[in-house]
Amino acid sequence: MRKPKILVLGAGYAGMMTTKKLSQQLRPDEADITLVNKHNYHYLTTWLHEVAAGTATPNSSRVMISDVVNTKRVQLHFDSVVEIKKDEQRVILENGELSYDYLVIALGFETATFGIPGIKEHALKIENINSSRYIRDHIEFQFARYSSSDEKNEDALNILVGGAGFTGIEFVGELAKRVPELCKEYNVPREKVRIINVEAAPNILPGFDEELVEYAQKSLEERGVEFRIGTKIQKCTEEGFIVGDDHEEIKAGTVVWTGGVQANPVVQQSGFELVKGKVNVDGDLRVPGHDNIFIIGDCSWVMDKENDRPYPANAQSAIQEAETCASNLTSLLRNEELQDFSFDYKGTVASLGGADAMGTILDDKKLYGMKAKAMKNIIDDRYLFLVGGPKLVLKKGKVKFF
Repeated sequence: MRKPKILVLGAGYAGMMTTKKLSQQLRPDEADITLVNKHNYHYLTTWLHEVAAGTATPNSSRVMISDVVNTKRVQLHFDSVVEIKKDEQRVILENGELSYDYLVIALGFETATFGIPGIKEHALKIENINSSRYIRDHIEFQFARYSSSDEKNEDALNILVGGAGFTGIEFVGELAKRVPELCKEYNVPREKVRIINVEAAPNILPGFDEELVEYAQKSLEERGVEFRIGTKIQKCTEEGFIVGDDHEEIKAGTVVWTGGVQANPVVQQSGFELVKGKVNVDGDLRVPGHDNIFIIGDCSWVMDKENDRPYPANAQSAIQEAETCASNLTSLLRNEELQDFSFDYKGTVASLGGADAMGTILDDKKLYGMKAKAMKNIIDDRYLFLVGGPKLVLKKGKVKFF
């Protein structure tokens, strides 16, 4: 009897954890598991803002997939997904195709521009290892060019960040740490460099507690970050943003957009219906009308029925969705009852650069400063432990044991 084929597309948080759990829960005779990913490494998306700012190396945010996945149980296929032919149960890749009996779509995100003209063409984005490394190099190039040029372009040193959500705030926090180091290295007066964050909403970090927001903004402002809150970006140009009703121009040598994400374009191109950039899935994480297809992570919305709104789309929920997805796939193969996903909120901590952070844990207990930063590091290391065990924590972890 032929073993069922499980195909997992994408090795982000959701895809990696699903694959890891499947390899642990299923016996070798129950299914063949294949993980498809563009690269032979898994990167820690929530660490990329550090790479982009230059406060962490690209390698620190990258994990080789073969180091953490049991290759005796999982076949690794490194290629790019072109199209999903769901009615034929085939996935078209750049260099071939694969068939499946059960499919897990965890292809991650692309940047959402919200229809702002010029964002796609002119703004840099924190999307992956390479784009983050490019931002780091671009910022440093602006300093090098300014330092070596006889004609000083003051605007070239400005760093303009669109969006004051989680990624945007963590990024400007790292910039607040990195910019003084660059100023010293290239002999540039600190007052010559502006870090400007533009947000259309009435405050930064929408959804966060008001006291935490006030703390974060004050901390960042004291370290030189300028905020333009309640300011709509009308257009992005090669030279910066056009903002507000009066169409003010803010010029910068580096323009980074962190405004939001939507599902990988392959999902829509493959005929799945998107609502506000993602696919609405059933409670058990399957696609309505397709009992053998799961969509998780940044590609889907999962409804919180009690509050009549989607669960938050972040790394914490992606990891938990992966556990439910793997459990439900195992149940399908064993003809057992499937379970609906329920998000277990464990708190959220945002880094503000250096030793500063703020957030909540457990029963909304608030943390600030070094205590919050320590908790942030523990949260990051917990994921490393889940995916790679103690060995990976010792190799990549942020908490130092000696």
